[in-house]
Amino acid sequence: MPVDVERIIQYIKKGDQDNVQMQLDDYNTEYSQCFFFDVEERERRKQRELEEFRRNKVRQNVPDSDSDFDSDGNDDADIVLRRRLAAALIWFICMRLQPCVLRECLRTLRIISRDRKALAPLITDSAILTLARFGGISTMPACYEEEETGSQWDSSHSDIIPGAHPQNETELGDDNNGSNTQSTFSDTDEQSVSACANSLFSEGVSQCSMIPINPINATSECDTVKKVAILTLTEHHEESLMRDRVTGLLTRGKKDARGEKDEEGRDDGELVRKEALKTLCNVIYNSPKAQERASSLRLLQGLSERLKEGLICSSSPPSCQFYELRLLFLLTALRPELRVQLRQEHGVSLLTAALEQCLEVRWGEAYEVLTDQTAPPFSKEVSQRALEILKTLFNITYTVHRQEIDEEAGALYRHLAAVLRHCLLVPCEGEDRREELQGHTVNVLSALPLQCLDVLLAVRLSEDSKESGGVNMDCVHTLLLFMEKRLDKGHTLKEKLTLVLNLLTESSRAHRETRHYLRHQILPPLRDVELRPEQGNTLRSRLVRLMTHVDTDIKHCAAELLFVLCKENVSRFVKYTGYGNAAGLLAARGLLNGRGSSPQPQYSSDSDSDTEEYRQVKDRINPVTGRVEEEQPDPMEGMTEEEKEAEAHRLINMFNKLSRDKIIQPMGVTTDGKLAPLCGQMRHSTVEDEEEEGGDDSETDQ
Repeated sequence: MPVDVERIIQYIKKGDQDNVQMQLDDYNTEYSQCFFFDVEERERRKQRELEEFRRNKVRQNVPDSDSDFDSDGNDDADIVLRRRLAAALIWFICMRLQPCVLRECLRTLRIISRDRKALAPLITDSAILTLARFGGISTMPACYEEEETGSQWDSSHSDIIPGAHPQNETELGDDNNGSNTQSTFSDTDEQSVSACANSLFSEGVSQCSMIPINPINATSECDTVKKVAILTLTEHHEESLMRDRVTGLLTRGKKDARGEKDEEGRDDGELVRKEALKTLCNVIYNSPKAQERASSLRLLQGLSERLKEGLICSSSPPSCQFYELRLLFLLTALRPELRVQLRQEHGVSLLTAALEQCLEVRWGEAYEVLTDQTAPPFSKEVSQRALEILKTLFNITYTVHRQEIDEEAGALYRHLAAVLRHCLLVPCEGEDRREELQGHTVNVLSALPLQCLDVLLAVRLSEDSKESGGVNMDCVHTLLLFMEKRLDKGHTLKEKLTLVLNLLTESSRAHRETRHYLRHQILPPLRDVELRPEQGNTLRSRLVRLMTHVDTDIKHCAAELLFVLCKENVSRFVKYTGYGNAAGLLAARGLLNGRGSSPQPQYSSDSDSDTEEYRQVKDRINPVTGRVEEEQPDPMEGMTEEEKEAEAHRLINMFNKLSRDKIIQPMGVTTDGKLAPLCGQMRHSTVEDEEEEGGDDSETDQ
């Protein structure tokens, strides 16, 4: 039997806490798994549109997306009820309530906050500040503090809820130890909350205009997060990838991965804070208006203060810290000015310290973090907090690698890089969770200045360490394994691979030991040349296949990594990839003639000796395909010189015709190694031949 929302509102008016709790418990149980309240109505509307189209064979105003189906001028009655219930609850939670009643109210608000159309009462300044206070975020603008301390209950609003009487103070979680207790209003409630409640309690609720709320666009403001700064790409590409990244992180309708946990024995205040923060996260995520108001109301400062308090406190962080970090991520992902603000207010050092505390970092010498591989894996809760910190770190650092940094900033980012190295190596409960942690770690590493990443190698060798030239390669080996796992996934390659490919490329270009180690892992000495370079399941073949990928960024990143591993030597690059696969990068760099027009980076002189198997078949390898081809019969065998010349002229005429009809455009390699169109050389040389062929045909016809 559906819950009667109107009855709940009437109980709230009367201040009947027991009945409010009972009714809200039923409401929360019924809608706990609901994320889109009007799904059924939207489906009915789609069905009506389809039937109308079948009858008339014409469709007017075809909607671009599902959200267009929801844009009717008349609001659904259920949506109106949810707005009224939300306004009533925002008013009600400011009363002196029993802890269990307060929790149920906040749970209901959390459920309602999933519905974009019912958010109007929750995106006012007063509602946001109320939820923030219940969530433990106390910082607010001075003007609101003055109103809070100086204003008293206006008796003109006392008729909104019968039985409500003014009180001068309230206490969160105070239990009145009485049944059917009448609620009392506190001096912390602004008049605007009462006005909003008054308008939504009334019968004229339909006149309450809904503030337009636009859904987050895919890669959304991140349209940023997501997703993403790349060391060798332009600022335009970085912003685009940042948007792609955040789209994956901010997915509407996805259930909280943390799930509903057993809350017995937990502190009532902590449970209240958690529910308020969950609601606030939903509101901020679903409403651009709420995002703008949260920025003006200084929620970012309040969250920073909460984070600092957690660092000072030696005890384990409360369970609601995850939602504080999630809210901090949402604010920085969706409001560009807050990213800059947090970075300017020492947000990098603050979040780095929080990450250290979360992962229980132990320091060795200089920038060395001691990683104990025998330690038990980190729990789900710890890894989830670390993920939120990493995502926020990326939001505020994704443009840092393009900036000139001073000595102080260099030390800060080296310190962060050392902690990120620890993130790459630590074990987590569940392989998927560890891969996710590594993925966000790679995101932040790719955003840091390249000169600060030397700390990834500045670690002492141990018995089980991978090494190259006496340098610890554990971090590089982990990145290589991470890239290989992403290659195995085979989907969403751009989001999954571009960052780690660029990180390995730039590290190989900067550090000889890294390049030497990766070359032996990815491009071992050639032995079997019976297969094309892109065939097979080796790491080299999978990367070569990406060199002809339809996505330009993926193609460029894969080719660039292999080119750097070949020390940017054209002949060696063609040897390992085949000229056909290498042509794209060589053309882009002007290296098709095998000579570079610009000075090449200085690489070490370590040799690339050929194996005995390769030397035996080297002369029979087709440079275009990169493999030994079977001998083909000579197509001109048995032809006279005159027949060969005639065949050559015929082929030239065919190419010339295709070129004139703009089906193909013949290209040639210029002296600077770049492609350029052939300027009609074949056309002028064959005009007479075409006329002669035409004349012969006419004579034959006569």
